[in-house]
Amino acid sequence: MTDRLNLKAHRVRREDRADGSVLLRSAYEVGPVARCSGDWLDHWAERTPDAVFLAERAGEGWREVTYAEAQRAAHGIAGHLLERDLGPERPILVLSGNSVDHGLLTLAAQYVGIPTVPLAEQYSLIPAAHPRLIHAVNLVKPGLVYASDAAQYASALALDALAGIEALSSTPTDGVTDFADLLKPGGADMTEAAAAVGPNTLAKILMTSGSTSDPKGVLTTQGMMTTNQAQVAACLPFVAKRPPRIVDWLPWNHVFGGSYNFNLMLVNGGALYIDEGKPAPGFFDRTLDNLSRVSGTLSFNVPVGFAQLVAALERDAALRETYFADLDMIFYAGASLPQETWAALERLAQEAGKPLPLITTSWGLTETAPGVLICHEPVKGAGIVGVPMPGITVKLVPDGMGRFDARVKGDNVTPGYLNDPRKTEEAFDDEVFFITGDAMRFVDPEDPSAGLRFDGRMSEDFKLGTGTWVQAANLRLDVLAALAPFAQDVVITGAGRDEVGALILPNRGAIAAQGWELSDEDGVLICPQLAQALTERLEGLAAKATGSATRVTCALVLSEPPSMAEGEATAKGNINFPRLLQRRAALVDRLYEPDGKGRLGILH
Repeated sequence: MTDRLNLKAHRVRREDRADGSVLLRSAYEVGPVARCSGDWLDHWAERTPDAVFLAERAGEGWREVTYAEAQRAAHGIAGHLLERDLGPERPILVLSGNSVDHGLLTLAAQYVGIPTVPLAEQYSLIPAAHPRLIHAVNLVKPGLVYASDAAQYASALALDALAGIEALSSTPTDGVTDFADLLKPGGADMTEAAAAVGPNTLAKILMTSGSTSDPKGVLTTQGMMTTNQAQVAACLPFVAKRPPRIVDWLPWNHVFGGSYNFNLMLVNGGALYIDEGKPAPGFFDRTLDNLSRVSGTLSFNVPVGFAQLVAALERDAALRETYFADLDMIFYAGASLPQETWAALERLAQEAGKPLPLITTSWGLTETAPGVLICHEPVKGAGIVGVPMPGITVKLVPDGMGRFDARVKGDNVTPGYLNDPRKTEEAFDDEVFFITGDAMRFVDPEDPSAGLRFDGRMSEDFKLGTGTWVQAANLRLDVLAALAPFAQDVVITGAGRDEVGALILPNRGAIAAQGWELSDEDGVLICPQLAQALTERLEGLAAKATGSATRVTCALVLSEPPSMAEGEATAKGNINFPRLLQRRAALVDRLYEPDGKGRLGILH
């Protein structure tokens, strides 16, 4: 695989400081950095005008837009946007999810220096989540709001917070501007506005998940995006060797899908086939259908998505052939990929008679556009997130427990948060390193080029009532691995208690395959066979525990999935652990009652 993809070996320079902190930098240099995303579009429209850039399903086929078509549309839309006096003080709010028109609107806006604010579509479609939409509107003060289908988003568009703001839709209703009008001739001359766009121009405002406070607006500049793509190119040069192609569902309101993946296609002349499915009940069959129609060269997903894909690939030989046909890289993020899933992907590639793809990950944040660390050589083992990308300095501050608080400096780091100078100031230390709040450990303390291992959020650790610290992120990974395939995720409990417990989010697909009968008892999933299987696994894990901080003694299986409307889950499907524990405090209490209904008591 290394020869086939011409992968670069990790090479890291380490500087140990007198205060105990460590600075890490890549030994590689960053290549040329583009001025703005519009330059990428113009380049490929000239070089490969007929190549597909964006595509979405249209009946049994695809609506495909070439680079030349995308450029013409973006230039035309940009002129109409300029007539509306839009800009950093009057950005474009996007309510709906990924679509070709959403992509064209984004490119047009960025082309002339108008930022977009893509929101999780659930903020609009779930009435209980409207307060988050209203918060975003009040924060960014949009001059234009876009929704793909005005009827579908009617309740959101009717909110008082959006009164008086022009609404735009690809499927309009009365009083809503037709997106097609922006494709008609006319509009302001965009030459001057396009020429004024540079690295410091605001490209988009991305809302944080708001796990501990109201969502913040992360300022994302053109330079942050173009720098990060140059950094990725320096680490993964094979992506530029042939135009990449992805079938991707990851939402554009999130930095992974909307900045990393979207721009990776644009900078390399690649094709992004928009997958309207996702790894959720009722949606994953659509993903499988899309994957059966288009062979990607790269595959991006969160670990739960890859786990569901593995199950489908095991059943469907034709899907295996299509999926692995041209695949160079499998890229996971958002959580650690279970070793069971990793091994299954490698085995299935071999069964399909295809070369092993690079299985890798990266680490970063919304505030870093997003990549900071990346594994650009083959590694084994969950949790290894790689080495610094070129042009980035990572500062590791020891916490006294063998871990490091990770901080970051580089041209891909945000200048701050929209209209929040206090949060902006708090986000940086006295050396202007961005404080990520994530913990890291060296894979090999003697060899920084072996990479770093993600060790959870600094704020996720807690003390038992005995005063013993529990490193919840690491324990969660161990429990997830032990409970495979029946657990989709796990929330570790025990702050202020005498013992560690777990709330288990079930993998209903894997459980259904067993044919077991399930029932719901006040928020807890009841099933004797499942309880026995989970108890046996947890007892096996407890037998290996080194103390009370690594021994799970009780568990409950939750019947209700995490609610995005209640803030328990992000649009991408990640769990907001503090919010889930807060909302389900009664179940946590029940977990620690010896006679609690549905409680799994572990022998120890």
